Amino acid sequence: MVSGLAACYVVNNGGTAAWSSSSSSWKTSTTAPRAPPPRLVAFRRRRMTTMNMIATGATCISRRESSSTTAEVLRSLDGWAESNLLPLLKPVESSWQPHDLLPDSASPGFRDAVDELRARAREIPDDYYVCLVGNMVTEEALPTYHAALNSFVGYDCPSRGDAWARWSRGWTAEENRHGDLLNRYLYLSGRVDVRRVEQTIHHLIGSGMRLAADKCPFRGFIYTAFQERATAISHGNTARRAGALGDACLARICGAIAGDEKRHEAAYTRVVAELFARAPDAAVRALEYMMRERILMPAYYMFDGRDPDLFRHYAAVAQRLGVYTTADYADLVRFFVHRWGVADLGPGLTAEGRRAQDYVCRLPERVSKMEQREDARRRRQEPCRVPFSWVFGRQVELQL
Repeated sequence: MVSGLAACYVVNNGGTAAWSSSSSSWKTSTTAPRAPPPRLVAFRRRRMTTMNMIATGATCISRRESSSTTAEVLRSLDGWAESNLLPLLKPVESSWQPHDLLPDSASPGFRDAVDELRARAREIPDDYYVCLVGNMVTEEALPTYHAALNSFVGYDCPSRGDAWARWSRGWTAEENRHGDLLNRYLYLSGRVDVRRVEQTIHHLIGSGMRLAADKCPFRGFIYTAFQERATAISHGNTARRAGALGDACLARICGAIAGDEKRHEAAYTRVVAELFARAPDAAVRALEYMMRERILMPAYYMFDGRDPDLFRHYAAVAQRLGVYTTADYADLVRFFVHRWGVADLGPGLTAEGRRAQDYVCRLPERVSKMEQREDARRRRQEPCRVPFSWVFGRQVELQL
């Protein structure tokens, strides 16, 4: 949007042109722009290094892939998507909304209900809220995910009526409730620094995501299937933990989101299974590529303006609490290799496809061994405490 462009500055021959929000006009200054803080420089350097690695890998692999072939296969699934994908979306009238799970602001008892919510929230430790905020920030970067999905399916018109376009809009509409619900809950709870959380969301949407799909629907749907299952696990575990901590209302909030994620996981898992059935060689090579790249959470580039290693620290807290762990990732790999029948692919594979099949079939055991070694390493480490701006700079225990 234009308002976003107005927040930038450009350097002209006469100096630095900057937008003045107070006078709503351009002004010219001959002073050099202030250097960004070291934490921001460190974060940007890490992000650009990763992006360059992804771009290089995607360019190499794209030389072996025919984009027209993958697009043709996807187009052949239009009728299949109509009958197998769209039924997994729920009608608006029968769908839950954030209002259903939070105090009703129009009710005379609204303040009392909020007081009860805040009283329950006070009993929940900071490390749980770090995980909950991380989940919410991930959900709030929905514009990035919507754009990525549209790049997979070649969808570029808001009024298109084919099955893929309708799925993209319907899926986005269901996902949109997740960030809204968690955001409103956290605002009412009083347990987090809302402005710092909002800055983290702002940074994440501006930074994009680590996605090696390169507009390839095979890779893109594989990535999305993994991510939907991972987020279902994460939200499901925060629901169970909230219940164990005595907050049944928060457990219902997280559980409702987990339920959506399970349906979406089923949808994308079906898509990839059908791609394996129709184009097994391209599908197994895409899976091998995504596994070699290693699928990371969409919030890999989260940044709060202070901690350049925020995602790593958040992930360590989630690991320690059992919200999402390296063992969960190993289980994901094992589940999808079995679900998509990779070991049973027939003799129609190319030599490259057979090499990819062999790599992928051996992967679950390798990932499990890596997870065991990583777990043993963590057990040898002394826990440390790291401050999180999300909980007003209070320190939270984790193991790196």
